[in-house]
Amino acid sequence: MKFVKYIALSSVMALGLTSCNDWLDVNVDPDQPTAESITIQNRLPWIEKQYTYPAGCANVRTFATCGGFYSTNANMNAASVTWNCANGLTTTPYQTFFVGAANNIPYLYEKAEAQGATYYMAAAEVLHAMGFIMLTDLYGEIPYTDAIGANPVPPYDNGKTVWEGCLAKIDHAIELFNTPQAANAPSLAEGDIWNGGDVNKWIKLCYGLKARWLLRVTKNSEYYDPEAILAALANAPQSNDDNSYQACFDVKGDKTDFLLGDPIQTSGNWDTAAYGKTQWASKFFIDLLTNMRGAGVEDPRVDRLVPSSMTNITLGEDGRVRSYQWRRAVGVDLFGDAERLVAGGATSIAVQTFATAKKEISYEIADDAKRATFINGFKANNYKASTSAAVDGDGKISGMLEREYFEYSYKDSKYVAIAYPAGAWYVNSSNYIQAGDTAYVNLNAGSQNTNNGTWGMPALDTYYHSNDAAAANAGAVSGTGAFQTYAQSDFDLVTYYEMCFIKAEVLMRKGDANGALQAYKAGIRAHMDRMQTKLKQWAAAGYENISMQPMDDAAIEAYLNSAAVAQSAGDLKMSDIMLQKYIAMGFSLENWVDMRRFNYSAGNIGSFGVVYPGYGRTKLFTGGSVTPGANPTDVNYWIRRWRQGSQELNFNEDNLKASNVHAYEPYLWSIPVWWDCASDAEYEAGLR
Repeated sequence: MKFVKYIALSSVMALGLTSCNDWLDVNVDPDQPTAESITIQNRLPWIEKQYTYPAGCANVRTFATCGGFYSTNANMNAASVTWNCANGLTTTPYQTFFVGAANNIPYLYEKAEAQGATYYMAAAEVLHAMGFIMLTDLYGEIPYTDAIGANPVPPYDNGKTVWEGCLAKIDHAIELFNTPQAANAPSLAEGDIWNGGDVNKWIKLCYGLKARWLLRVTKNSEYYDPEAILAALANAPQSNDDNSYQACFDVKGDKTDFLLGDPIQTSGNWDTAAYGKTQWASKFFIDLLTNMRGAGVEDPRVDRLVPSSMTNITLGEDGRVRSYQWRRAVGVDLFGDAERLVAGGATSIAVQTFATAKKEISYEIADDAKRATFINGFKANNYKASTSAAVDGDGKISGMLEREYFEYSYKDSKYVAIAYPAGAWYVNSSNYIQAGDTAYVNLNAGSQNTNNGTWGMPALDTYYHSNDAAAANAGAVSGTGAFQTYAQSDFDLVTYYEMCFIKAEVLMRKGDANGALQAYKAGIRAHMDRMQTKLKQWAAAGYENISMQPMDDAAIEAYLNSAAVAQSAGDLKMSDIMLQKYIAMGFSLENWVDMRRFNYSAGNIGSFGVVYPGYGRTKLFTGGSVTPGANPTDVNYWIRRWRQGSQELNFNEDNLKASNVHAYEPYLWSIPVWWDCASDAEYEAGLR
């Protein structure tokens, strides 16, 4: 894979840093430093950053498979709606990890070793382990032992080898972090943008990763060791003060990534989920926030994790928004009746447009019942039947006032004309099926270099203005964005709230329901506290976005004491733990790991029942060749791995086939990775 890994080495190494507070300000070294001459304190932060881009991409694309959001992006739609998975889904995390991060890790380690910089050596080991665990979680078998050497076609290692190797790297990192650096070695604070050089936080990060990865093997009794996980948790983050994350920024004139051209200081989740306008929150996700445990209690996080838009807008004479109401997004139904998608097709949800003046659209609806339903929807939004409209011989409408509808016949068919008022959101299409799509609020969040930068919006305007200068000039907001997917959202790496949920699961498996309950409730509170702290920081900084404002503290306490949260050990179920973890982790690869460990909604893991109720194949499923299982309890009923990226498919074919004879078959997507099997024998059988 040398052909991949060294493509951009000179580009990466031409970049340096001025300080960790402004961590990716770019200086061009006039001497054009080489891989050998660049300092370790300049190399480390770039590897940290270049890890979060592929990790963010993996987070978002796998959360699509977990049903967290709907996308019209062909790759993510195929992985979430039709399950007829597209190969284009798989390339970016693999390519960007190797090109941006992995190729630099050996240089960092070797140069740090020569200087006695044990903390930099340890950080290199951690980054190595995090990257390769991510790849084996996605693809199963990967080049590992010889992946970053000179061999352009390295052999593959199986998942067990990668898992054990990465755990060994973490143990070595802990040892190195406990070994003082040489007197003249650079301070870790000079180059660390994750933990600011705090070695104790790095050690907690290591133990948190260890607990997370040891949990992967819950299906395999030979390797699953609850006591080892609990021991790791005892040394992992003990509060939100111990969290490891990458602070991210929205900066005017931000430099762009050398490989894909995305801004470099922004969150890896924003880069994939909210930089474009092809993602909408799902009904599955929103229902968890509004009706957890069937309690009908609204989670105070909902309007921070789910976007809203302005509605019922009126404009003043100056064309600016004079009055409006906020409307929370309606979730796209993927798993229920999915009526809207069935009617329009898998990728048919449309982006809205802003009306600066009355906009008339005629919709052909020949079916009487469908036409009546369509009209009733507009009546519910105070549209009135026109009493003065007329249609001429060319089918053109005249005489309609704003906020009216008009039924008419033309050329042996039947139509409904709608007059959208100035200030309304509408879909610029004559397809009546899409007319109501304004209820689905896009996840896009503005930044100084994308939506807002185009129209000179204020620096603290993070709203999405529908990529429409008219909407921006009017002050009309088509989306507020969401907590995890702003350009300036922190990119969480290992957190206290995740550790709480891991502990709750392990104790539940051990039969300690009382301990599990305490850890579960601590995890919910820790996530809310994590959010609240950040929301208060944003509010203090001057962000006016309503979704960036603090939650009501009383609402938090009320929720924690409500029926939406299990209040007794006897009432606690594994699904309670995992669904709250699902909300907290959100856009995270860990949600896909967890779903596979519990066989999604099959309900056949231990005595835990259905852990993810409501999740399943959609009405638009066409992926029979990808997931051929006929029943949810069939292993290959579900998506369990990704097909390899194009680099390996095209340039390392012999080694890829040697690792898995099914590597080029469509059903590879449903073959479990190593930790997703009950035994080594089951795993090996799946490869042969």
